[in-house]
Amino acid sequence: MLVSVIIPTHNRPKFTREAIASVKAQTYRDFELIIIDDVMGRGAAWARNRGAEKANGKYLAFLDSDDLWDKKKLKRQIEYLKKNRRFKACYTDEKWIRNGKHLNQMKKHRKFHGWIFDECLPLCIISASSILMTKELFNSLGGFDESLPVCEDYDLWLRLSLIHPIAFLDEKLITKRGGHPDQLSKKYWGMDRFRIKALGKLSAEKLNNDQRRLVLGELQKKYQILLSGFWKRKRYLQWLLYKYRSIIFLK
Repeated sequence: MLVSVIIPTHNRPKFTREAIASVKAQTYRDFELIIIDDVMGRGAAWARNRGAEKANGKYLAFLDSDDLWDKKKLKRQIEYLKKNRRFKACYTDEKWIRNGKHLNQMKKHRKFHGWIFDECLPLCIISASSILMTKELFNSLGGFDESLPVCEDYDLWLRLSLIHPIAFLDEKLITKRGGHPDQLSKKYWGMDRFRIKALGKLSAEKLNNDQRRLVLGELQKKYQILLSGFWKRKRYLQWLLYKYRSIIFLK
């Protein structure tokens, strides 16, 4: 089964070469490699969506240009999905490297298997570089939200986990490398702004009472964190704007 591997990149020649090498080293050989060079800086969501449009495979796999795959990554996921056909998406555990040093994951980054919507609400527990999913499923979700410069993966996993179970393969099959200056998480302060947008969109979906309660509860938490940050940094106009939004939305 052909897997379309999509690597979005922007001004990262060294990282991208290493990411490509980790794809070419895969023991599973039935794949095509699609590299989207985001020369205009339109964002990861835009680049991944353009890659998906060009894809010919039954499955899509995404690899951020600063991440690496274990050579068995695709093989192990394809094997799992063949044996467990009720799943259309599978993600894996990961290793973390920051400035060349190994980092241990905190308890809040624990991974979950199956119907994991509740666990996806607090933060993004699925790394885009770890997911393998059918192209049909990706298209049914409408792809990544290109209006989000960051947290577009958080948004997609929420929409996915709301309606589908997601398999977790408890093997560290990707390496996430951080600490470099061009990371998007460093470019945008107040990441909860974008998570709030994702949760606000989700609240407009057909949710049962428990799901709506969880979404609104998480929204309240994220508004509180963001408002505290704005006040601490003396960004009073932004504090007023988001205070107003929180009152209107959560009333």
